[in-house]
Amino acid sequence: MIFWLGAIAIGVISVGFATAADYAQELFRGLTVDAGRNWLPLIITPLGFLLCAYLALTLFPGTSGSGIPQAIAAQTLTEPGERAKLLSLKMVFGKILLTILGLFSGGSIGREGPTVQIGSAIMLQSASLGGMAHSRGLILAGSAAGIAAAFNTPLAGIVFAIEEMSRSYQSRTNGVVLSAVIIAGIASLSLLGNYTYFGISDSIGELPRDLGLVLVCGVTGGLFGALFSRLVINITRRIRRWKANGNAFRRSLLQALICGIITAVIGYVYAGSTFGTGYGEARASIEGEALPLTFFFAKLIATVAATVSGIPGGLFAPSLAVGAGLGSSIALIMGTNVGLASILGMAGYFAGVVQSPMTAFVIIVEMTGSHSNIVPVMAASMIGYGTARFVSPEPLYGTLARFFIADALRLRRAKAQAAREADTDAAPEGAAKA
Repeated sequence: MIFWLGAIAIGVISVGFATAADYAQELFRGLTVDAGRNWLPLIITPLGFLLCAYLALTLFPGTSGSGIPQAIAAQTLTEPGERAKLLSLKMVFGKILLTILGLFSGGSIGREGPTVQIGSAIMLQSASLGGMAHSRGLILAGSAAGIAAAFNTPLAGIVFAIEEMSRSYQSRTNGVVLSAVIIAGIASLSLLGNYTYFGISDSIGELPRDLGLVLVCGVTGGLFGALFSRLVINITRRIRRWKANGNAFRRSLLQALICGIITAVIGYVYAGSTFGTGYGEARASIEGEALPLTFFFAKLIATVAATVSGIPGGLFAPSLAVGAGLGSSIALIMGTNVGLASILGMAGYFAGVVQSPMTAFVIIVEMTGSHSNIVPVMAASMIGYGTARFVSPEPLYGTLARFFIADALRLRRAKAQAAREADTDAAPEGAAKA
């Protein structure tokens, strides 16, 4: 019963989180672009990033970034205290609050990665309350349920848990993952009804007629996806070294402020189209409306800035918007169908970013209702994945997860060293008293 209640809670919280996140994004747009105040984000966005980073550092540690690397790291860390810093009920509250604040500030972030961390935390707490074993499997179940409830994509949730979160399939977790996805999905559907995230696309690709478009979208998407991953990983490494050689707290705030300024300037230049998740722009391109030729690259840089800023927020939705914009640009250059190219661009780019081609293929088919395009989307995903692996062999989420693991191990060693020193100091005192 506790397990079922945890899965239901994931579905209900995901729906509430999605509603609040959408409202925050609409409120930001209503106060700025729609009201003709294009200059206002130049103030709101940097200050919002600064506030998010401050709260993440002081009140809600462990909430920064996507949330998926934290969930992956929590599977490796076995100490309850170390896991609690990444997956706790306090973290759930902070992740929701700060992601909403980040969207209200115009950050190019999404709620899907945070929902993975939230789902993993809720399922882990359920396991603790119910005295359930196999916590690693329950983290997988929570992450799968989070993706399924966030996008209404149950198959993608299952594939994501297997391909990205675990990189292997263990038979003892099969039923746990499936049960969590089904229960969370039912809870979400009972509140929102059945829907397709990007609507239903009527663009149909055929092979071999559209083979050239598939190849171009796959290779180009993979290249830009690898570029995004390498930028995030390399910038994150440099920032970690920079903060290690000075006042880490102050430098973290400066990091967020600079990224907020970059986000605001890009948004100002592109009339607000790069702010937020990019859902509206992605859906428009899927429906056949061409986006500005350079939109995808501006959105990519804005998403890099948000990802390395230290504020909470995921990159699923922004990455899909980048991919859709890339496909739209390819369609304009090649003179092909914008809607179809946008879907294929999403597949190639998203597979290049996360380096999980099956997750990319399944999630895009489910989100766009493109069941007639299964083969072209699968081909674009595999080509994008292969291209990205050639250019950037380090998987993004796995590499970021290692940073969290390294921090936990460093803290563990520091505590052990302090304990040894305390014992050493206590020994002479005891001998003197004797």
